[in-house]
Amino acid sequence: MQYTRLVIEEGTTTFSLSFHPRLTVVAGVNAGARKGLVSELIGGLGSTRTGVNLELVDDRGRRLAVLRPATGGHRVIDLTSGTDVSEEFRSSDGRLEVLGRYGLDARTTRDALHLDRDGLARDAQRDDVVNRLSEIDQTELWSTAARVRITEDELKALGDERNGQEDAELVARIERHHHGLEEALDQHRKLRRDASLVCAASLLAALPVALIRPGLAVPILAIGLITILMAFMFRARVEAVQRMEQNALADAGVDSYLGYVVGRVNDMMEDTESRRRRLALAEDHRAAAVRWTRVAGDVSVEWALAHHEEIETAARLRRELATLGQISSTAPALDDETTALAQSLITHLSRLRTIGSGGESMPLILDDPFTDVAPSTKLTLMELLARTAGSPQVILLTDQDEVATWARLEALTGEVALVEPSISTQPATGNGRSNDLAV
Repeated sequence: MQYTRLVIEEGTTTFSLSFHPRLTVVAGVNAGARKGLVSELIGGLGSTRTGVNLELVDDRGRRLAVLRPATGGHRVIDLTSGTDVSEEFRSSDGRLEVLGRYGLDARTTRDALHLDRDGLARDAQRDDVVNRLSEIDQTELWSTAARVRITEDELKALGDERNGQEDAELVARIERHHHGLEEALDQHRKLRRDASLVCAASLLAALPVALIRPGLAVPILAIGLITILMAFMFRARVEAVQRMEQNALADAGVDSYLGYVVGRVNDMMEDTESRRRRLALAEDHRAAAVRWTRVAGDVSVEWALAHHEEIETAARLRRELATLGQISSTAPALDDETTALAQSLITHLSRLRTIGSGGESMPLILDDPFTDVAPSTKLTLMELLARTAGSPQVILLTDQDEVATWARLEALTGEVALVEPSISTQPATGNGRSNDLAV
């Protein structure tokens, strides 16, 4: 999203301001006027700034006009087609709100879109680790980090594969059930043999006893019958253990214990190759970790990857400053504090580049952020700002003559626009809106 034009209507007075798509320097405005402009520019993206009209260009190149007349309904017009697209920007309470269209809140977004000297200084709390890593060759740094992560993931994947193949609990369950089955079968065979002998003996004994005293033959036959029942009970136990073994084998993906044993033998034969692969991967991972330590010191790969964007931003800033130093032999060397300010500014710009819920950009409004910087260094920072502006758009409000002088020269190239509005001494209006700016 970029500003194209701002029109403020206050009674019979109209203030109009056009913006460059990359960098616009609004010079010669004091602190009160700057505060008023910031309020109108950001407030115009909200829902309550009656009399503030904006012309915008969204990230798709669509030209929009946000019209908020003092009387009549507020509208959003597509300037290319001339159609009313107000419903696209309608909030749940019926108001038109540009920020809400991109998932942003007017109150919380103000700090993101507006940056002054105090805000820049607050954001410039440097991280020594980030700065140290930004001094390293970035190609070597991130290729080494990638190698550490890749070898670590490969080791983990191989370990997971092995754990899947060697489920210790499942193996123990299969072996336990199989040993139980073998014991039950052995006991059943012994009991069946003994039961056969007891049954035969009881039958032979019961026949002569039945001829002499029939009543005594019944207990003898009962002994044989009990023995047969015990044999059937042990058979049922064998079948139960067989079912438990089959369930365990099914969990292992085989149909029989013989197939399970054959699979185990194959795994043992392949274990030598698997061990060789693990040793090779472990050596690669160790070498990558040693190289990372030589490159980045005691910083973990996980921490560096988590702060990847910050490190890249700091490295890009160093390249930009080095380029500026090569272009101008008189460009001053920047001290640590100024470098931190520059890094904070570029980081803020990077955040605005994709601040919208769909990755949309928003412009940055700078309120004289370089007031305490030495004049020569200030011009270097302005050069850096001019190179970085455009994605997102930057609007710089200033009351410093050296900045205005720089902007006059840069405006000749067409890469920067300079606006120097006149200043009125009229007091602020009753609705709280600054009336200091006039055409």
